[in-house]
Amino acid sequence: MKKLLALAAIALFAFSGNLKAQKIKVLEGSIDAVKTESSLNLEYTYDNMSVGKFDKEEDYIAKKKEDYNNKEAGRGDTWAKAWVDDRKNRFEPKFEELFTEYSDKSNSKKAKYTLIFKTVFTEPGYNVGVMRKNAQINAIVLIVETANPANVIAKISVDKALGRTFGGYDFDTGGRIAEAYADAGKALGKYLK
Repeated sequence: MKKLLALAAIALFAFSGNLKAQKIKVLEGSIDAVKTESSLNLEYTYDNMSVGKFDKEEDYIAKKKEDYNNKEAGRGDTWAKAWVDDRKNRFEPKFEELFTEYSDKSNSKKAKYTLIFKTVFTEPGYNVGVMRKNAQINAIVLIVETANPANVIAKISVDKALGRTFGGYDFDTGGRIAEAYADAGKALGKYLK
């Protein structure tokens, strides 16, 4: 009976892990031309991104900023600045680090193709010690000719890139989200290798 229970628990764990697996899918075009390139120009955009239960990032920022400022004057303003600054300081470097490592492609403005990573959804997650929720991002990736950005070579979806750290010591929102970008960079790098 104990063996049966243990097997059932393992099967349930394995099945539930598959439900959360990151998915990468080519929506349009082909990635064949990119696979032979040694470099790509990496760009990022966050236009029209939804955050958590908010359809518009602006609404999320306004709510969090107000909540934090009500608790402590100026704290919300500091948080809002960090929310935007984390893109260049944490998210993009994490993505690039793992993307270049796993794709064996460098980031170069002179590359034949540009990869535009457009984040369309961010779940910041939370960690309050006894309860936690992983951060998650979804993105649309456009691969375009650098010299002619109107020429889209491929359109790719990246869904459920998870941000989590070993041991669960991810109390900082920016750190959790940075790990989601690392997850996306690693998976997309492998996919385009």
